[in-house]
Amino acid sequence: MHCQDLFLHYLAAEKRLSDNTIRSYQADLTSFLAFLAIADVSLPQTGTTHIRDFFSASKKKGLANRSNARRLSCLRSFFRFLRAEKIIDRDPTAILEIPRSSRPLPADLSVADVDVILNGQGEMTPLAVRNTAMLHLLYATGVRVSELVTLPFMAVNLNAGFVRVLGKGTKERLIPFGDQAKDKLILYLQSSREMLLGGKRSNTLFVTSRGKAMSRLRFWQILQETAYKSGIEKKISPHMLRHSFATHLLSHGADLRSVQLMLGHADIATTQIYTHVDSRRLKAIYEKFHPRTSKKEK
Repeated sequence: MHCQDLFLHYLAAEKRLSDNTIRSYQADLTSFLAFLAIADVSLPQTGTTHIRDFFSASKKKGLANRSNARRLSCLRSFFRFLRAEKIIDRDPTAILEIPRSSRPLPADLSVADVDVILNGQGEMTPLAVRNTAMLHLLYATGVRVSELVTLPFMAVNLNAGFVRVLGKGTKERLIPFGDQAKDKLILYLQSSREMLLGGKRSNTLFVTSRGKAMSRLRFWQILQETAYKSGIEKKISPHMLRHSFATHLLSHGADLRSVQLMLGHADIATTQIYTHVDSRRLKAIYEKFHPRTSKKEK
């Protein structure tokens, strides 16, 4: 078995990485090993210079910093594995820094826009009642759309007002929700869920008219349709409601650590980007209303 195959087997069997991550690492390794083959360099001969040359070549091909950062993460894991297996004597990635990637600020909605979307279902048919409950719970908790559509029936505690979510890496978190989301959930459970099931059974909280769990794509369509009917012309995604949940909490005084826990971010640095969103908004307000900004001065 080749070194690459051994490493990929290690990632799957021992590190238990997802299939998507393993496929990405496989593609990264294939590119790197092809680069070494052209340079006629073996793995034991590989030095820091060769790896830097690989990243320089990747950058010339237009590869983004974020992709290069993932590639370096892959190569670090790969060479550490090779060293642990005594295939190489030294790790050529030890002194390399991960390329910095400029992360775009997440798109969020105003509180007014969110209110319009949450109340945009119109006539309260069983499907509309379900859709309204889903939209309210998404904004109330900031869960990922994949978590929302697969949420188990038993995950919601209406009395205590919290939802139990199994997120990335099978990490469990508890997220509170308010009375408005609670009322919409109660209405859905009392008036619509059994009608949609039509005598069938399901462990999933939100079900389709076929009695099954909804797909992520279908919920995305429901959200876009709701926004369009409500007069919001910009493209809306479930992730924008998640972004809005975080941004609105922070702008009203929530601490970063609490928001991190509710969002299920492993690294608080991921959550800190929402403070930049709020700072951007504050700066815009300042420039618009402060009498001594350059735009106001005559």
